[in-house]
Amino acid sequence: MSDRPRRTSRVALAAALALLSGTAAAGLLAAPASAAADALSVQYRTSAGGATADQSEPWLQITNTGATTVPLSQVRLRYWFKADGPAVTYRFACSWAVKGCAHITGAFGTPDHPTATADRYLEIGFTPGAGSLAPGQSTGDMQLRFHRTDWQPLTQSDDYSFGPGRTSYADWDKVTLQSGGTLVWGTAPAGNDPTTPPTTPPTTPPTTPPADPDAPVLFDDFTYASSADPALARNGWTVKSGQGGPGVPGATWSPQDITFPSAGGGTVMNLRLTTDGTAAGTRETELQTTARKFRNGTYAARVRFDDTPSGGPDGDHVVQTFFAFTPLNAPMDPAYSEQDFEYLPNGGWGEPGNIMYETTWETYNPDPWNAVNTHGEQRASHDGWHDLQFTVDGTSVTYWVDGRVVATHGEPYLPETPQFIDFNHWLIDLAGQTSATPRSYDEQVDYVYFVKDQVRTPAQVAAGVAALRAAGTAFRDTVPNS
Repeated sequence: MSDRPRRTSRVALAAALALLSGTAAAGLLAAPASAAADALSVQYRTSAGGATADQSEPWLQITNTGATTVPLSQVRLRYWFKADGPAVTYRFACSWAVKGCAHITGAFGTPDHPTATADRYLEIGFTPGAGSLAPGQSTGDMQLRFHRTDWQPLTQSDDYSFGPGRTSYADWDKVTLQSGGTLVWGTAPAGNDPTTPPTTPPTTPPTTPPADPDAPVLFDDFTYASSADPALARNGWTVKSGQGGPGVPGATWSPQDITFPSAGGGTVMNLRLTTDGTAAGTRETELQTTARKFRNGTYAARVRFDDTPSGGPDGDHVVQTFFAFTPLNAPMDPAYSEQDFEYLPNGGWGEPGNIMYETTWETYNPDPWNAVNTHGEQRASHDGWHDLQFTVDGTSVTYWVDGRVVATHGEPYLPETPQFIDFNHWLIDLAGQTSATPRSYDEQVDYVYFVKDQVRTPAQVAAGVAALRAAGTAFRDTVPNS
């Protein structure tokens, strides 16, 4: 995991607040007759107004101008544009949104009747988690963007929906909005009015596929004597030492602060973070697989998070994690990927208190900062033991906490290459607590479990782990090297 800001939303939030006056003014504009009748309008602005750009940045919001509440899950927006060539493909990203990027989807399509300024469209949708718009409500800021898959500059001056001079939100009828399949806002390019989609649901509901007993698996119960136990290396683990990111420059990664105390009739791995409010007095911990061989499949771990230090003052900007990743070898490396559980018991990255993040990364540029990621979040204490799980298949990354789905992310965030599995415990900065009194936080891990190319339910994961333990298996790794 590299030393970098985790989300673009903090800067974007300040920009969004600065735009409130422009948003209010947009609400005073007269809407087309169809919008007035059907009660929804679309406002647009762009933060990338050049004829060419690294990314197109259509920022949008929807306003309910009617008298009835509208579920966002039935709403679709289309931003129409001309592709740079018939073979050029694109990827969508959400930088920040009031409704949460985890509840916004983006997919590209080809219109039935391509025109000189519109032979593709970006369709924006919403999950049920986005909620509804009551009369008078707006979605608020949705800072969206898309780019060529090859990251070459794109031309947007010939795009139907592009408004180069629109730097403040205002009604924009060149972005269309459908509700329940009916066009209720905007003017589509000639010949491309939407048709009502089929409404007949599938007759056979999906069923959970049976678990493959022969699927390659990694399981570790963390039965070791210490971080210097030779069995750790034999079993494919690397203990981080020395200095380097992520976290506070000058802090030290401390192997001796990874221990394996007894708990519940077995052992757990304890990753301790210690600090005295200085970089030199900060010791962090990290354990990572030596082999990069994990991609599609089910990742699971039982993790105990720690809200308070063992002694001394509280408040440090601590990060406690379980994640998989492929390293970044160059800015905007297309092979980079990451799927994170990150718990911040005292906030950080602009958050004031407890927050759990599920962040899925496509790539990023460290300087100047440019992130392509999306995330879910839960603003609540997660102190104590939790069952964490994420699955990766050909269509999505899905995250569970204690058997409940908390986030689902699709393209362009799926990993393209094999990954490492990692646990680390580190400090974002020294701003949370400046006391010189030493204090320590503990993150514990009961087990880690991975099943290659299998999407397992939480119940199937629990059964698999129980079976391994019942058989007296403390460690198993049958996952082939990629």
